[in-house]
Amino acid sequence: MGLQNDELSVLLCRDLEITKLNRKYFGKNRPTNVISFPMDRGQPGEGPDGPGLLGDVAISSETAAREARDAGLCMRERTAQLLIHGILHLVGYDHIGEAAERRRMERKEKAIYSGLKIAGKAEKYQ
Repeated sequence: MGLQNDELSVLLCRDLEITKLNRKYFGKNRPTNVISFPMDRGQPGEGPDGPGLLGDVAISSETAAREARDAGLCMRERTAQLLIHGILHLVGYDHIGEAAERRRMERKEKAIYSGLKIAGKAEKYQ
């Protein structure tokens, strides 16, 4: 992907905060596990004074904890999954709409997660 010099911000928040973001930007008045906000200017790796800015990823720790418990994962595993998912959105992957694009994103998520040194099993990836 060529993102070794790029930056992103990560917000870990509660359901109340992510609900506000979900309502404001997507018109959905409910919590969600992760939201990504890609930067509108520049491309990854570009920047006159340094790294490119990919964007922001917000993760609800409360939703992540519920999902982790339901899937038999530890919080670190689920948070890593959500961060991978959010970053892939920042670089142009999507899972809404075309089935082929959804499968492409899922394969990429699983491949990245499998390469991490996290306790647990990649086959539990959701």
